[in-house]
Amino acid sequence: MKGFTLVEMMLALFIFGLISAAGVAVMRFSMDNQERVRAHTGRLAEFQSARALLKADLSQASTRRTRGLDGRPENRAFFGNEQANGGPLLALVRRGVNNPDSEPRSSLQYVEYRLAKNTLERRVRVGLDGSPFYPPQPLLTGIRSASLRFLWHGQWIETLPLGAHVALPQAVRLDLQLADYGAVTQLILVTGSES
Repeated sequence: MKGFTLVEMMLALFIFGLISAAGVAVMRFSMDNQERVRAHTGRLAEFQSARALLKADLSQASTRRTRGLDGRPENRAFFGNEQANGGPLLALVRRGVNNPDSEPRSSLQYVEYRLAKNTLERRVRVGLDGSPFYPPQPLLTGIRSASLRFLWHGQWIETLPLGAHVALPQAVRLDLQLADYGAVTQLILVTGSES
């Protein structure tokens, strides 16, 4: 019977070690890429979800003004870019809110978008007038800055005029500076606008 020599065994073990090391490296590379793809896909899903919710709210915008906790009426039904004064990035009343329990309440809802700790949050009131907010719903993280512009009678403006409660802008432009994607601009039509 003929066997393997020590040199042949060492050479076979060396080749097996090289193949194993290459296999481990390929598996590690594949797992790292899979994790990156999963994180990227999750981030895109977060972004698309926030955009879809904002688009749904803007497509149902109403000119109905609300009352605050103190009972005073708001000057406007639709406003934004007031985060410098502690106000919301965007505030509006939206129509078409579901009422699955058939409770005696309005199909209108007051909605605010705020930037808090680099996160875009959506808040809604329990009731339309004079009621507190539900806990905020975080939508999009990693935001360095956010600003709005409104298409008002064919021109882009940063602040809607006072007394603009009788009309809505034609569109909203949301400019975001994201930590991972840089500058992102979203243009969304306000479907309920009349002009």
